[in-house]
Amino acid sequence: MKNSRRAVVAPVVLTAMMAGTAHAQSSVTLYGVVDEGLEYVSNVKTGAGGKSLFQLDSVSGLQGSRWGLRGAEDLGGGLKAIFTLENGFDLNSGKLGQGGALFGRQAYVGLSSNSFGAVTLGRQYDSVVDYVEAYVAAAQWASHRAAHPGDLDNLNNSVRTDNAVKYASPNFGGFTFGGLYSFGGQPGSMSRNQVYSLGASYSGGPVSLGVGYLNVRNPNVSYFGDNPNGGGVTTNNVSAATNPVFSGYSSARTYEVIAAGGAYTFGSATLGVTYSNIRFSNLGDTAASGPNPLHYTGNATFNNFEVNAKYQITPSLVAGFAYDYTKGNAVTSTDPSVHNTGVTYHQFALGTDYNLSKRTDVYLLGIYQKASGVDSTGNEAVASLPNVTAAAGNHAALIRGGLRVKF
Repeated sequence: MKNSRRAVVAPVVLTAMMAGTAHAQSSVTLYGVVDEGLEYVSNVKTGAGGKSLFQLDSVSGLQGSRWGLRGAEDLGGGLKAIFTLENGFDLNSGKLGQGGALFGRQAYVGLSSNSFGAVTLGRQYDSVVDYVEAYVAAAQWASHRAAHPGDLDNLNNSVRTDNAVKYASPNFGGFTFGGLYSFGGQPGSMSRNQVYSLGASYSGGPVSLGVGYLNVRNPNVSYFGDNPNGGGVTTNNVSAATNPVFSGYSSARTYEVIAAGGAYTFGSATLGVTYSNIRFSNLGDTAASGPNPLHYTGNATFNNFEVNAKYQITPSLVAGFAYDYTKGNAVTSTDPSVHNTGVTYHQFALGTDYNLSKRTDVYLLGIYQKASGVDSTGNEAVASLPNVTAAAGNHAALIRGGLRVKF
């Protein structure tokens, strides 16, 4: 009887040991951020002109509120299977973020190795985000509200890329590189609706640098429109409330971004700079891209420069300042009544962030933007802060106090 019991117990114990070993070779992590802020916004456009607005917001703070699952399984020989599923949400309403997508922030699976890097497939960040975003103030201490006007260069990651195959290299003495390709999914055409990007970065000592390139075909459909987070650059009726910075250029055949950034740290201070060139090319492609009610032709080009600085006052307290300059060129039209002479935006940001613990911090931000010239809608330019209704005039200010908890 004793021998019989041992015969039963032995395989049970062995199975438990094997399960424990398998568990040690794989992991799944639940993580997230809850970021809530109270905001004051000036000069918000209403039917009766510009009005002040007080509101709670949980999607445009230092980090958008989110939760996710990240997993890895050791396949042996240094090879791992990896996945990430990340959901964005609005804390104040409980609604899904990113246009209602369940895992709208990220959703991918792939293989990684310390020797060859990682290959992943799914909904992912482009190379401009991967290699340059870290240098803008909006990705550090200034919040999504301090993104470049309309986030026209996607350096604050407003739009992700669907149906993408992505490669990220190992780290070669501080140097990394990678690229992404998204299939357009159009029978008989490889180029229509396709997205591709390339990037590289270097970090060594006090210096870090990054560069990225993004190319999107038929962006109003493939990138801004079909993407759950995008909702389209515009609709058939060009409206300043949609995105006055570039909503009028939805008929572009190609959207391109060339971006570079760098930072230098000395002592407790860090200085950063970014440059991006944004081009909406071959305007007037109404058959494949989007509407063109203002009859634009040629290209619409923007140049953006940002300088920023932050200072670590104490191990728990950091303060920062940023200035951003955006210049859009004049755009031609076959309609003699349309006179798009170009647009200019000046934006200033000032903020502080204090860590109450490793996972919890409080912050205070102030942002001011002023516009001049003629924007993409063919009207006198108005201020356009991210995720805020366009201003009633050429200037707008925002103050935000927030609390962020990570888990």
